[in-house]
Amino acid sequence: MAAAKKPRRYWLFKSEPESYSFEDLERDRRTFWHGVRNFQARNLLRDEIRVGDGVLFYHSNSKPMAIVGVARVVKAGYPDHTAFEPGSDYHDPKSSPDDPTWFMVDIASVGPMREPLARELLKEQPELEDMMLLQRGSRLSVQPVTKKEWEAILALGGQRESW
Repeated sequence: MAAAKKPRRYWLFKSEPESYSFEDLERDRRTFWHGVRNFQARNLLRDEIRVGDGVLFYHSNSKPMAIVGVARVVKAGYPDHTAFEPGSDYHDPKSSPDDPTWFMVDIASVGPMREPLARELLKEQPELEDMMLLQRGSRLSVQPVTKKEWEAILALGGQRESW
């Protein structure tokens, strides 16, 4: 008997627009999501995030901080090669190809939100009151998003899940 297909899951990825913006992803169409150096986020990238999962692209440390687009995972977790490169901003001398510490996934652009969904607007939505992004002290760069939160955000942003 074939294994049951696991349902799609949803995530929020944060990026500072000066480092890599949603516009960069739209131009590139696909990228590897590298440089995550937090163990909890690493575990999600390595163990939980799968091909076909949805991604909300969030511009952090910007004005406004906002969800600006939607992407999908096109390659599941694999070792982050930037950790092995001595000249990389993300180099980690304790990580090696034989025993990688850090992982990444590949994502592809689905499309922008009609308008950026500013953090303040998100806080006003009752269905998002428990969203990890909006909790005090939540700094994780890769976060789970519930199906209810995903649907509410797509509706706010004028996006439809047609992929």
